[in-house]
Amino acid sequence: MQRSNENSKGHHGISRKFQFARLVVIQLWILFVCSSICLGKEWNLQSPTDFQVVQRNQLQSGMLPVEGIVAWSAGEAGDLEIRIDDEEQGPWTLLGDVVSGESFSFIHPMKSGAWHRIQLRIVLDDQPVAEHVVDHVGVGEVFVVAGQSNSANHGEEKQKTNTGKVASFDGKAWRLCEDPQPGASGRGGSFMPPLGDLLAHELLVPVGFVACGIGATSVREWMPEGFRFPNPPTLTGRVRQLDDGQWASDGRAYTMFVQRMQPLGKRGFRAVLWHQGESDANQKDPIRTLPGSLYQDFLKALIQSSRRDMEWEIPWFVAQVSYHVPGDEASPDIRAAQAALWQDGIALQGPDSDALKGDLRENNGQGVHFSAEGLKEHAQSWAEKILPWIKSLEE
Repeated sequence: MQRSNENSKGHHGISRKFQFARLVVIQLWILFVCSSICLGKEWNLQSPTDFQVVQRNQLQSGMLPVEGIVAWSAGEAGDLEIRIDDEEQGPWTLLGDVVSGESFSFIHPMKSGAWHRIQLRIVLDDQPVAEHVVDHVGVGEVFVVAGQSNSANHGEEKQKTNTGKVASFDGKAWRLCEDPQPGASGRGGSFMPPLGDLLAHELLVPVGFVACGIGATSVREWMPEGFRFPNPPTLTGRVRQLDDGQWASDGRAYTMFVQRMQPLGKRGFRAVLWHQGESDANQKDPIRTLPGSLYQDFLKALIQSSRRDMEWEIPWFVAQVSYHVPGDEASPDIRAAQAALWQDGIALQGPDSDALKGDLRENNGQGVHFSAEGLKEHAQSWAEKILPWIKSLEE
């Protein structure tokens, strides 16, 4: 009996120890879960985001914006640290102090080339209290694309990146470049994924696009609010007639255009790619056709307004664009106006897309938009203009 009591006491002792250990484990698990939830609420990282492309400011590098806000106990401050992983894990580097309830904004140098894995953490009293990981961030080339349907998602077949090195930005978030492009009209295909693949392959950097195109728009509809002109475009939803009989833009397209560029910041993209002119050329109602001299003046004013509002000399590529359908394949007046902008040094020479005909157009060559093969040819024609220019900047 004595031995049985001793065994019983030993058994109860072990049981109490096991219960205590289990209680500690449960408490630690609850603390971990609670901390994870709480940290998730405290940590709001706005940049970088997955698949973000940062415009390189030198051949081999660019400046990564790190922005967000934290909201732990009032008055507390911590250190924000960054680690950039390439082929090997990099060291932690201090960015600066972050204070509860206040937004933070830092920049950090980063190499151009492949996608980087970015780790960010906040350290308080020598202990990490919040962490964020972004798997794909790149330094490369970024372009804003604007104009009408052939700058948007009206191609016959949707396209997507084949290299995995091309991304699209909708104004808030980045994603892999697959049609339809966010921010542009239409639900079909565009030239951006194949163009991005061509540029990424040649330049060995990621490529990003911000698509702003609106189908069937005249240059008159893209002007800043209140900009006046004598005759209306064919579609009048973005313009209004004035008491004196003239017309004016309501500024909606222009405001959208500037707002899409602003998150990228000053010199935050390489150039604007402008592809527009069909809705100003050879309209069925001649009153709606825009004379080439006015097209030249209006597009020049649009380019200059964008540069003033963005506060830097944005490079613009202007394509030659006036094609409608077989038999109405070009407007010499509009084409001359577009070329005059290159000759005067206002814009850079874009591709001659009027030359893309036959089976490169939709509906077996009968439409204004591009077929699947036409989108690839269109991308190639843009690459032939963009690549030599970028390489000249690198010299």
